[in-house]
Amino acid sequence: METIPSSPALALTGVAKHFGDVRAVDGLSLTAAAGGAIALLGPNGAGKSTTVSLLLGLARPTAGTVRVLGGTPEQAVAQGRVGAMLQQGELMPELTIGELVGFVRGLYPRPLPLSEILDLADLGSLVKRRAKGLSGGQAQRVRFALAVAGAPDLLVLDEPTAAMDVESRRRFWDGMRAYAAGGRTVLFATHYLEEADQNADRVLVIARGRLAADGTPAEIKATAGGRLVTFRLGDQPAAGLDALPGVTSVEIRDGVARLRTDDAALTTAALYRGTTLEVHDLEVSGGHLEDAFLALTRES
Repeated sequence: METIPSSPALALTGVAKHFGDVRAVDGLSLTAAAGGAIALLGPNGAGKSTTVSLLLGLARPTAGTVRVLGGTPEQAVAQGRVGAMLQQGELMPELTIGELVGFVRGLYPRPLPLSEILDLADLGSLVKRRAKGLSGGQAQRVRFALAVAGAPDLLVLDEPTAAMDVESRRRFWDGMRAYAAGGRTVLFATHYLEEADQNADRVLVIARGRLAADGTPAEIKATAGGRLVTFRLGDQPAAGLDALPGVTSVEIRDGVARLRTDDAALTTAALYRGTTLEVHDLEVSGGHLEDAFLALTRES
């Protein structure tokens, strides 16, 4: 039976973490209600890994308070309510996947059924394989299985799809979304911005140890300003696109034109009426998460 925690999944208030003169986290405050998928984004050195360590009780804040599921991180972890999949962590090489997952399940009072764990992590065909013979992507799927084995209310994933191929990544996110159903919370840190855009209900952007933005993917993308007009240009000349009304920037990549514009209606009208271009596969959107991410994390 699934339980839905009544307390916020995460609550950080004025949190700072200093390492000597380095302020890895600098006055971070945020609250996340239980349920859904939250992406944690930020450039290298922004404080993501330190924030994850604070949430898991692996580090203590220099100042401020960290609450996880209504208690301290140490309490939540001790109660088996938090699962984590970190970038580092060796698997016991001589055990089969079935034995390894079964062993970890036995450490929790109310674990998920073994069949459900194997299904979520797409490990059914590997259950009799020994851990020492796994590829990097397969090992990541096993780490995911171990992280969800205890049916935690909060699941923390640090760069979870590293070393996975495209198909494995797709299946992984299918499993992650299935796990987040029913009120569970998944917090994942990733460098793949498209993963955050496609799989997160909420995006937290951290820059220089502080919260730079907090919202849905659409809300974060809107911070980049303007609209994006894209179309297939092919081998046609791109001269003059920057002079179209409303256009603030032009990028041509692999035969596709990307026009940042302050007035998408004027720009698209001018494309058809004011040029001799053959415009194919026209799309108008609110921009990409990458644009917003770069704008939010750019040094001032």
